[in-house]
Amino acid sequence: MSWTTAADLRARLQRLWERGEWLRSLVVGGEGLFPLRLGIKGPGSSELAERFDTVRAWIAELVATPRVRIEWRDINHRILGMQRVPQAAWVDTLHDALALAGKRHEAAQFERLLEITRTRQPKLVSWLAQRPLQALELAGDWERMLAVVDWMEGHPRPGLYLRQAEIAAVDTKFIEARRGVLTQWLDHVLPSEAIDGNRTGTTQFAARYGFRVKPSRIRFRVLDERLVVLPGAARPDIALDADSFAVLALPCRHVFITENEINFLAFPDVPQSIVLFGAGYGWEALESARWLTDCTLHYWGDIDTHGFAILDQLRCRFRHVGSFLMDRATLMAHETFWGDEGDQVIRDLPRLTAQERELFDDLRDNRIRHGLRLEQERVGFGWVRAALEERACA
Repeated sequence: MSWTTAADLRARLQRLWERGEWLRSLVVGGEGLFPLRLGIKGPGSSELAERFDTVRAWIAELVATPRVRIEWRDINHRILGMQRVPQAAWVDTLHDALALAGKRHEAAQFERLLEITRTRQPKLVSWLAQRPLQALELAGDWERMLAVVDWMEGHPRPGLYLRQAEIAAVDTKFIEARRGVLTQWLDHVLPSEAIDGNRTGTTQFAARYGFRVKPSRIRFRVLDERLVVLPGAARPDIALDADSFAVLALPCRHVFITENEINFLAFPDVPQSIVLFGAGYGWEALESARWLTDCTLHYWGDIDTHGFAILDQLRCRFRHVGSFLMDRATLMAHETFWGDEGDQVIRDLPRLTAQERELFDDLRDNRIRHGLRLEQERVGFGWVRAALEERACA
């Protein structure tokens, strides 16, 4: 039987609830949602005669549905004469709809959030109207999240670490777990001069609002014992914050960058050279080390589309960087170690050389093999030493 039942009416009200319009109306005082008409699908003419008792029971169930007003239609049946069957159900008020959908508790909770927000942070009322159901999900954290906004309003661009913000019942993990919503709230509340619009995404939350952030660290190894960085330490493995690295100004000729830690640790000795442990797609920490522009830079990444994309990005900051062991000869010599790259880069990479672009295109277009990659740790160290000798680095 496909006739509309009381359960169907409740299910339709539930779907309407999920649009958030009912709660939104509590914020903006919108009119026109109620009375609400819900169409009813009922029996046809033949079913009236063939299933008369079933029809009566169906009508009785609908009529007994609380908080619903039935709209009828008349049918002049050739056998049964004039009959009335339900044509629509009317829900006259939001209060009735909430009761039928079983959402009175949630609505009362939302009204409490609305009252608190109007009192403490009225600028966030518009956010409530836009995202009422998300607000309900955050109900248990609402007052503590408002406390964060209150504190930030009183301490714009505080210049502290998040850990140092003294907010009652709020710790760093609480803020970090809710950075997405807090970003939306703070952007509503704080003046533009308190927000660094160039810092976007949850990972840059602290920097966006003027908190101190952990300094980026740059790890490097000295590849020539005559290159003295720490007196008494030959070929040290050192990690410095980016600012300290920027003023280091090492008198070296070659700087190698590799993404694999074992390659970093086992990189052969090279005169007047250091090797950096790479950062994937993040090169901001190196940008202030302008002394690198006086060195020959060599980037050693995986031979796959992402490896070339990282090289392309590095060249945004250091145009003179060259690729190392990211060539066709290295790829073909290590065929037994070929692996698979799942999510390939398909955009064009404008900063590649002609040879690099040719190999990148072959990888991107799967001309050699579908999803081909050669990870840098698969390249033999005999091949590495030969490449260094060929470049007259060793």
